[in-house]
Amino acid sequence: MSVIDEIAQAVEAGRSKIMEGLVTEALNAGTDPVTILNEGMNKAMGRIGEKFQKGEVFVSEMLMAARAMKAGVAVLKPHLAGKANASLGKCIIGTVHGDLHDIGKNLVAMMIESCGFEVIDLGVDVSIEKYISAIKENSGVKLVALSCLLTTTMPAMQETVAAIKASGLTGFKVMVGGTPITQAFADVVGADGYSPDAGSAAQLAKKLAA
Repeated sequence: MSVIDEIAQAVEAGRSKIMEGLVTEALNAGTDPVTILNEGMNKAMGRIGEKFQKGEVFVSEMLMAARAMKAGVAVLKPHLAGKANASLGKCIIGTVHGDLHDIGKNLVAMMIESCGFEVIDLGVDVSIEKYISAIKENSGVKLVALSCLLTTTMPAMQETVAAIKASGLTGFKVMVGGTPITQAFADVVGADGYSPDAGSAAQLAKKLAA
């Protein structure tokens, strides 16, 4: 078994503790860091996302895989500097104003980060002004992701999407998600994309940023 295969298996199994050693071993063997990222980690996370959508793995297993991926990416980051294809751009993410739930948002953030985005996590109860300020303050923003769990905060999501769209800022797409959110709601509020779960969120993020 190649070290790339070992890295992929470690990600899928959520074995964070061995990721540093495996990635270092691959780098020392002269493996291109982008290959390690794409073939060893991204494909593994893609498989986990597919299994999650099919109900074959649970949120806890996805979180473990995402943490393992994050541990591997931490080793790779210095070696990826200057490689344009190693980053898909920046994604600003947060839970909308009035909503304090972050488990789903955190999982989506890790999944999006694992597929090549630089994630700027604004946290929970994020005001419209904070989203817009973050977009202005960060160059290379490709995505703005909004989350909510409560039906009572769906109007806040609608207002936030409308304000971002009306801000005159360009160069990015807006995606939405959360337990009460549907494709129909996303269409009504004018979002560019909707995802029902973290696995498909990563796939959608890559599609929107392309």
